[in-house]
Amino acid sequence: MAVKPLQDRVLIEPKDAEEKTASGLYIPDTAKEKPQRGKVVAVGSGKKDEPMEVKVGDEVLYGKYAGTELSVDGKDYLILRQADILAVV
Repeated sequence: MAVKPLQDRVLIEPKDAEEKTASGLYIPDTAKEKPQRGKVVAVGSGKKDEPMEVKVGDEVLYGKYAGTELSVDGKDYLILRQADILAVV
């Protein structure tokens, strides 16, 4: 991975949006919601008074509009602060 987050930032690979509803209906691209779940790919070193609680490989939930989207080698990622992570699943 060429991207190394700094301080309390986390690099997340978002999960794909749902393609079908529970009843089997296909969701068009225009109606799909932004994913709020993803896998931690890289973590920063943390702050002096705030150690990192998440680690590489954790699956996390985050706010819908949290972080900054970026693309590396054709893959989409999200970089955000540890405080924007709501839960580890």
